[in-house]
Amino acid sequence: MQQRENWRDLAVFGGSPLFREPLHVNKPNLASRNRLFELLDGMLTSRWFSDGPLVREFEDRVGHLAGVRHCVATCNGTMALEIAVRALGLSGEVIVPSFTFAATVQALRWLNITPVFCDVDPKTHNIDPSHVQRLITARTSAIIGVHLWGQPCDIDALASIAKRHRLALLFDAAHAFGSSCGGRPIGGFGRAEVFSFHATKFVNTAEGGAITTNDDAFAARLRAVRDFGFDSNDQIVDVGTNGKMSEVCAAMGLTYLEALNELIAANQVTYRHYKAELAAIRGISLFPLETAGKSNYQYIVTVVDESITQISRDEILRVLQAENILAKRYLHPG
Repeated sequence: MQQRENWRDLAVFGGSPLFREPLHVNKPNLASRNRLFELLDGMLTSRWFSDGPLVREFEDRVGHLAGVRHCVATCNGTMALEIAVRALGLSGEVIVPSFTFAATVQALRWLNITPVFCDVDPKTHNIDPSHVQRLITARTSAIIGVHLWGQPCDIDALASIAKRHRLALLFDAAHAFGSSCGGRPIGGFGRAEVFSFHATKFVNTAEGGAITTNDDAFAARLRAVRDFGFDSNDQIVDVGTNGKMSEVCAAMGLTYLEALNELIAANQVTYRHYKAELAAIRGISLFPLETAGKSNYQYIVTVVDESITQISRDEILRVLQAENILAKRYLHPG
C-alpha cells in the first residue's frame, strides 16, 4: 500500500500526487472478452439485435439467481422503475427513503407521483419502518424500500405495514444483485424488485435493468408496458413505452453472470482489505456488509466521525482527490 511518510508531503499542500493517473470510483469490471466476442458473433449471424434470444437467456439466468418465476429485462434501471410503477398503477403519494439515488425519486415524478421522504436508520442507512408508519395518508399508494449498499432493508417490517394498510410494496434493488436476506436471494420480495445493470455495477450490461417478480399477471403487464403496450398476441392492451434491452447489452450481462462467484469473491477480498487497514484509524469506520445475509461486497463505504477525527469528511475528500484518489460523497446532493 502506498502511503505518505509526512503530512507536509500531501498534494493538497503542494506535494506531487501519490498516483499519476486518477483512481476512479466504480471503474467497470471486465469479464471474458473472448466470450463476449463469441456471443456478439452469434448475434451478428442471427441478425437479431434487440429483445431476442440473448435477452431471453439473460432474463432466465437473472430470474434463476433471484429465485423468481419472472425477470423482465429493460434498457436501464430507471426505466425498470418507471415501468414497474406504471404497471402497478400507482398514484398520489409513494413513501421513499430520504437517502437514495435520484432515480428512485425521478421515476415517481416522471409519472406525476409525489415522493414522500422517510427517515433512514443511521446504523443501516436504510428506510426506517417506524417512520414509514407515521407518513401514511389517504393518498399513499405504495412504499418503495431501497437495499442501500446491497444490504437488505427491514423487509418483514415493511411487508407487515404494507399489508396492514393495503399498499403496494416495491423494492429498489439497484445495489443488491447477488445479495440475500434470511437465506433468500434479493429479487423475490414485495410485489417486485428492480435491479440496475449500469456500467458501474459489478454485474453490468453496459446499460440495463430488470424487474423480478413471482406474480404471473403482473409480469405479463410489465412485458406489455415495456413493449409499447403490446401483449403476446400483438394486441395493444396498455399504454406502454420502449424499454427493451438490446442483444449487445444482454451479451455483456451474460459474460458477467458466468463469472458471478469470482466477481463477488474479488469484491470480498477488497472489502476485507479496507476493513483491516482502516481498523486502527480512530473516527473512520467501514460500513458493515457482513451482518444481514450474503453480500455482493460492491460498495466500500466509510463513515467519518468528525468529533474524533477533528477534520471533516469534505476536508478528507479534498485531501484524497488531490492525490488523484477520486473518492466521492455518495448520493450527494440529497
